[in-house]
Amino acid sequence: MTAERYNARVAEPRWQQVWDEKGIFASKNDDPRPKYYVLEMFPYPSGRIHMGHVRNYTMGDVVARYKRAKGFRVLHPMGWDAFGMPAENAAMANKVHPREWTYANIAAMKAQLKSMGLSLDWAREVATCDPSYYKHQQRMFLDFLAAGLVERKQSKVNWDPVDQTVLANEQVIDGRGWRSGALVEQRELTQWFFKITKYSQELLSALDTLDRWPEKVRLMQKNWIGRSEGLHVRFALDPATTPNGESELEIFTTRHDTLFGAKFMGLSPDHPLAKAAAEKNPALKAFIAECKKVGTAQEAIDKAEKRGFDTGIRAIHPFDPSWRLPVYVANFVLMEYGTGAIFGCPAHDQRDLDFVNKYGLGNTPVVCPEGQDPKMFVVGDEAFVGDGRMINSRFLDGMTFAEAQEEVAKRLEGTVRGNAPVGRREVMYRLRDWGISRQRYWGCPIPVVHCRTCGVQPVPAADLPVTLPDDITFDRPGNPLDRHPTWKHTTCPKCGGKAVRETDTMDTFVDSSWYFVRFTDPWIETAPTDRPAADSWLPVDQYIGGIEHAILHLLYSRFFTRAMKATGHVGIEEPFAGLFTQGMVVHETYKGTDGHWVMPAEVTIETVEGKRTAKLSDGTPVEIGPVEKMSKSKKNTIDPDEIIKTYGADVARWFMLSDSPPERDIEWTEEGVQARWTFVQRLWRIVNEAAEVASAGDLPRPAFFGEPALALRKATHQALSRVSDDIEKLRFNRCVAHIYELANAVQASLAAAGASPDQDYRWAVRECAEILVQLFHPMMPHLAEECWEVLGQPGLVAEAAWPEVEADLLVEDTITLPVQVNGKKRGDVTVPRTAGKAEVEAAALALDAVQKALDGKLPKKVIVVPNRIVNVVA
Repeated sequence: MTAERYNARVAEPRWQQVWDEKGIFASKNDDPRPKYYVLEMFPYPSGRIHMGHVRNYTMGDVVARYKRAKGFRVLHPMGWDAFGMPAENAAMANKVHPREWTYANIAAMKAQLKSMGLSLDWAREVATCDPSYYKHQQRMFLDFLAAGLVERKQSKVNWDPVDQTVLANEQVIDGRGWRSGALVEQRELTQWFFKITKYSQELLSALDTLDRWPEKVRLMQKNWIGRSEGLHVRFALDPATTPNGESELEIFTTRHDTLFGAKFMGLSPDHPLAKAAAEKNPALKAFIAECKKVGTAQEAIDKAEKRGFDTGIRAIHPFDPSWRLPVYVANFVLMEYGTGAIFGCPAHDQRDLDFVNKYGLGNTPVVCPEGQDPKMFVVGDEAFVGDGRMINSRFLDGMTFAEAQEEVAKRLEGTVRGNAPVGRREVMYRLRDWGISRQRYWGCPIPVVHCRTCGVQPVPAADLPVTLPDDITFDRPGNPLDRHPTWKHTTCPKCGGKAVRETDTMDTFVDSSWYFVRFTDPWIETAPTDRPAADSWLPVDQYIGGIEHAILHLLYSRFFTRAMKATGHVGIEEPFAGLFTQGMVVHETYKGTDGHWVMPAEVTIETVEGKRTAKLSDGTPVEIGPVEKMSKSKKNTIDPDEIIKTYGADVARWFMLSDSPPERDIEWTEEGVQARWTFVQRLWRIVNEAAEVASAGDLPRPAFFGEPALALRKATHQALSRVSDDIEKLRFNRCVAHIYELANAVQASLAAAGASPDQDYRWAVRECAEILVQLFHPMMPHLAEECWEVLGQPGLVAEAAWPEVEADLLVEDTITLPVQVNGKKRGDVTVPRTAGKAEVEAAALALDAVQKALDGKLPKKVIVVPNRIVNVVA
């Protein structure tokens, strides 16, 4: 007798062991079947998985299991994004080596992921902190260097004077280091860069080919690359006002149509003219130093108060020699974009307007909205950035802005000063080269040495990997590699003299920019890739991950793939054919009477007369707060281990796929989890009941099906068709709904079947039960295996082929048509699909609502539009 209740605690480990022993999720590179590569963004080994991981990896697993059943050779690997600052912070806090901390976390998280029943090929597991991985990353660095895709140059960075390290823009919070709290400084450091700008236009243009990416992600990348068509304009300077007789200032603008609205020139604090002027003006020098206390992030600069310093330098308007413009050093002008200098047109740029309002420079509108009187149009505290006609612009008046831009460009291109045109058209990009240098220990060493005689020299490929030393200390801030007594001292590979290793390590974004390629053959030792294997598996067919990686990770990966193609490691350019960004997992927040956050596990929720209240175990009331993203800081997290231990992994997986569309946030609730657990038990009972009624699995298909069997078969194949379609479209919540519908249909059918059903019905029950199990298998694989066994199947459902839809069963025998009387809908009529006009008309007129509307009178006319509608004219 089959157990009345499904015991996930016993079943799930058992089936996981069976899958492991049979190795059914291992993919082979020589498998001749069509390939499908599904990949979720790999995790950082923090020590625990969270519910976001559960959702992310469940979605990928559904696709992987479905595609295997559809006959594909599926690559579904897992690895660890294992370098980074958290390991160094743990080393300092806990007196533990970063390697020890990292690998302990990997072991813990791997066990958690295995408990989820994911169909992963663990034989391909990689960790980016392993020398067997970063050896090849170093090799590609050298290949990129030889190909001209790497350079070393000075760059402005965020410097934490306490931790003595460079900070990413995201690590600067309100002008202070995220860990030390120290005021961040801007410094010029010599850094290593990947020349991603070489591919600016290609990366931009190729976005239009990624039709299986979310439009919002493509738009975010387009904005980040930031293509601008504009004009370089050489403004003459009054040499009597410049520090060293400088005679011109070049700017880049995309709004040269607004030149007649110019009120000032702005220089970046790092502009050579600003620095030259500061050498003769201590007050300006102090102002520039103050500007450098703001981080380098565009967002931080935009939010800072607009400040400037009048240098006394005067620029001459390119269309009017008598028009002089004051030249300011402005804290919102970036050296990294354009030329590091701008002209300010405050009426039509909000930053410029904020600036001139502060310094009393005024504004002159030069674009007037259509339909407004130019004489009455003024700009106050809000710049006008819309379209319109040119005003106050002399020879441009009345033109559209596009016409004005063309006219200005043409005139300045035709104006020559010093054997060069005053204006020059150019396309600019916001995208900057990728600085990969980090002053930390726990990262991939950059494989170069510095020799006084020979300069920078690459480490020979035969000497790779350059491994990290084990004997390091974190007893004081700064990079341990820089102060290591022996590691950095080496010999020059060119002259054999004394040399020093590069002590900067690579940005961890480098590690994650090619891991998906390494998965195609992680065993090859002689090269980063096995080219045939890489070209066979790539691109990734379905990539799944969070929207927070929409820009940098994806953009860097797209660049890296192109660089790998240029150096012969792969044959493709776009790494991810399909991209899906899932929503977050959210939960209510709770706050105690002391103002501190309280974990959900500590809270008891009660509902009395429709009002929800919360309290602790001792009765202390708790305030129920808003639903927010699960985070450790607000303690509204749920431990996946506890859920799996209490309800089973399948319940957690099923919940993550239910209700909410996968691209939207999903709220985790205890009631929702319990409801899914109840449904798991219901499915278990339905399959067991079906197994008792079903015919033997080896009996032939009946030649004829009666009405009960036919109805059940139709419900089964309709569900099969819908679930198949929705898995293909990643609409997992709809798949869940279809399975609920089929479960209801099966249960109702079995209840009505009677004690001795006919053989054709028993055959239909067998078919239905098997298909039902196969439909929920990708979502709840452990329950599916247990049910498959109950049905007497000899193999594993994980190895079974996806069932084929019988198209004839999808055709409905009846059709429902809306019925209108004098244009107003009165009801619906259901008729046989083969019904003639007279039959449809009679059925429509027989409706009570139609008879009531006719009030005993005969209709003047009845219009039947086949398969569409019935119109009754009274």
